[in-house]
Amino acid sequence: MRQLVRTALILAALISGGCATQPTAPVTPPVAKPAPKPAPPSPPQPKPAPAVVCPPPTPETPPPPPVTPNLSAADWSSLPGWKDDNLLDAWPAWLQSCTALKTRPEWQAVCAASEALKPVDAATIRAFFESQFALYQSRQADGSENGLITGYYEPLLHGSLTPSAKYSVPLYGPPADLLTIDLSSVYPQLKHMRLRGRLQGNKVVPYLDRAAIDDGSNPLKGNELVWVDNPVEAFFLQIQGSGRIQLPDGSMIRVGYADQNGYPYRSIGRVLAERGELPLAQTSMQNIKQWGKNHPDKLPELLAQNPSYVFFRELPNNGSGPLGALGVPITGGRSIAVDARAIPLGAPVWLDTTVPSSDQPLDRLMMAQDTGGAIRGNVRADFFWGFGNEAGAIAGKMKQTGRMWVLLPKDMPVPSELPTPLAAKAKVVKK
Repeated sequence: MRQLVRTALILAALISGGCATQPTAPVTPPVAKPAPKPAPPSPPQPKPAPAVVCPPPTPETPPPPPVTPNLSAADWSSLPGWKDDNLLDAWPAWLQSCTALKTRPEWQAVCAASEALKPVDAATIRAFFESQFALYQSRQADGSENGLITGYYEPLLHGSLTPSAKYSVPLYGPPADLLTIDLSSVYPQLKHMRLRGRLQGNKVVPYLDRAAIDDGSNPLKGNELVWVDNPVEAFFLQIQGSGRIQLPDGSMIRVGYADQNGYPYRSIGRVLAERGELPLAQTSMQNIKQWGKNHPDKLPELLAQNPSYVFFRELPNNGSGPLGALGVPITGGRSIAVDARAIPLGAPVWLDTTVPSSDQPLDRLMMAQDTGGAIRGNVRADFFWGFGNEAGAIAGKMKQTGRMWVLLPKDMPVPSELPTPLAAKAKVVKK
């Protein structure tokens, strides 16, 4: 842990570049000594250059402990609702996982068996999973079993390929000067960390934050993919990670996550709660959007409180779901985003939670096909509700308690550490 903190400090110095604190001499107890003899006069010396005066360093917050799988063997009879779920609905999503997993040795056999199976009812699928998979409950580091379950969706926005008074909010592609800094070969502790920056002269400095990008000076001119009509909708599109945009002629384009400016996500809902604008329990996406409509003059300053900024790319609009971090289309009601350091991407996950704004059980087989910047922990999931306003209405209210079980092939060793996903990162920031 100390080495990790030290490395973080080194990185901070590297990225900030140009201002360093002066070393402080060690303090030792005073010792009585005889008065020294007067030294002979020294020849004149050149006047030293003035020292750079730096603000005092911000106290460092130790990084949280690393997340690793904490999976304990469980019995199928322990799954709440296991015999009630219509697994026929989950089967296509599982086959999507196999398109990415079947080249990996530990998944090859079970994916081959899955592709050969032609199930006609839920009972057949249930028997298949019980015979081919071992069941493990995912627990927190302290052994507890409950965690936070939130929701996300694919929004619909209205936009144009050319700017106008109506369509004035740009969505940007990745800027050419955005650098990705990978120091994992030197500092293995940082293999899950992706740093972003840009060159300023011969120094690497942090990339532009949201305030600098949206300050009106248009520093990313030429990188626009499309212009939309609503800054709040554009902001939440970055949170969701992907969406569809309807053009004036009625045609549709889909955009998805391409890169990010390197800043951590900060919840504007929490900012509103801290300022007394909204009670914390009411900081849903819908209420934040309504606050923006009621306070258009305050909106730009509020959005700037989140320095994180997502850049997009155009994706095929072929009718399937948006791409998740596994690199396959995700399925509404059957895909979740997880912490890929704790849950193997692609694995089936049994989720035990409740429907938003109710105590109605929501016990369902899901597929771990996506990730998110705020999805951190062994028992943490983001439930993908699908496309459009109806999905958004329920996703924006979802802040439930839940439990998670992971299904792994019977001959697969229980992982003690998981690699960073190499496929497209569909979601980097989350509420």
